[in-house]
Formats: sequence, C-alpha cells, structure tokens
Amino acid sequence: MRDAGPEMALHWRDWGQGPTEVLALHCGLGQGSMWKSVAQALDSRCHFRAPDLPGHGRSPAFPDGEDVHDIACAAIRPHLADGIHLAGHSFGATLALRLALEAPERIASLLLIEPVFFAAAPDSALKRDHKAAEQTLYADVDAGDLMGAARGFNRLWGGGVPWDSFPEKVQRGMAAQLPFVRATEPALWRDGAGMLNPGGLESLNFPVTLLRGADTVPVIAEVHRGLMARLPMASEMVVGGAGHMVLMSHPQAVTQALSEQLGALP
Repeated sequence: MRDAGPEMALHWRDWGQGPTEVLALHCGLGQGSMWKSVAQALDSRCHFRAPDLPGHGRSPAFPDGEDVHDIACAAIRPHLADGIHLAGHSFGATLALRLALEAPERIASLLLIEPVFFAAAPDSALKRDHKAAEQTLYADVDAGDLMGAARGFNRLWGGGVPWDSFPEKVQRGMAAQLPFVRATEPALWRDGAGMLNPGGLESLNFPVTLLRGADTVPVIAEVHRGLMARLPMASEMVVGGAGHMVLMSHPQAVTQALSEQLGALP
C-alpha cells in the first residue's frame, strides 16, 4: 500500500442528506459530476460524495513518475468511513475494488460498473484480441501520436460514436488524456496492486453488484465472469441497449441497482 503522504486536495461534489454514505468514483477521462443523476434520485436515502480523480476535472494532476492507481487510491483512502458503500465506474470501479480489499471491515457494499480490470478476465482469444488492440493504442502514445491513440481509444470504448463527430477541442482534450490511459496498464493488465492475490476476493463478505451494458466492449463480460467466480456475494445486472457508458446513458438502471443493493442490507 502506498503511503498517502500529504493528502491531495481533490475537488469533491456532494449530494443528498440521507443517512447512508456512498462514495462514488468516476471513469477515466470523466469527472465526479457524472454521478449527479444517480445521486439526486437517491438524495433522501443517501449522502453521495464524488471526487474528480487526480488528473481529472478540477483536481490536481498526477505527480510525474508515480503509479496512477496508487496515487488515486492514496487520495481517496482518507475519505473512507466505517459502513460506507463504494460505487465505481470503469477505472473508478477498479479503485473501489482495491480500497475494499484493503479495508473490507469498513465497507458495507460495492457497486462495480464495468470494471476495466482486465487481469481478472480468464485467458481467452477474446481477451488476447482486446489486449492487442490496447497495445496498439499504447504504442501510439509511446510514439507521441496522441491524436492517433485517442482515435483508437474512441474506436474501442466510444460506443460507436464517430470520431469525426467530436469538435476539434474535444478531440484535443481526449488526446491530452491518453498518457493517463497508457499509465493504467500496470494496474489493470498486470495487477500491480495484487488484487488477485489468493484469498483476497474470497474474503469480501458483503454484497457486490457488477453492472454492465449488454452492448458493451465484449471483454467486460469476461472481467465480470472472472470476478464473480471468486466473490462470494456477487450478482450481475445487465442493462439492455447500454454500452460502456451505462452510467450516463442509463442512470435509472444504475439507480435501480444501487437502490436494490441498499434495500437488501439489514
């Protein structure tokens, strides 16, 4: 576990006055405001807190030379509380899982939306094909072709939205974030944090909901399959017509999943 050192002053958003504490983590290239619709729908039951992760939104940049997964967890870790519910989407879901593994006694439940924890997927041709596509993207970043990498990233994760439909400013903004995507490889593909160590996932004795879109990137279903084989209290929800950005496209389904999970607790 990385020593957090001086606490990073993340930008936070708060919604709701309910008694249930929820800490919600957004996807890579996103920001905390992406949780607004879900949080507002549950504002009488929950108090939602959602940061802009380091290097995103209004929060400080990642320090040079530091592992991005380590830094993000170190920034969030001081904000955990006993009995808290963790929710995360994509990269944020991998952070939520790691934080839960570090302090399972503090966590009441987990909602993992399309965790991009590729190391958890069983070996298959599908996983190998996806890794090859990601490696092409990484090679573009390493060669300094950030716009080419962003185009490839959109092809993989953009849900079919044409690259040319984005304004040039949006394209440049996405390209500027691709070094972050490249920097996630040690944690997401090689399990640099040891989240798959024997006995870890099996020790999470609280409800875990894995939610994905039916039309998402195929490797996500494999990630879910690998995690559910080891999590003792896991269930899966598949949202028809949704892709990887299900949090934004189908917030009602995310709200339903979280509400049902909270309602099932004593």
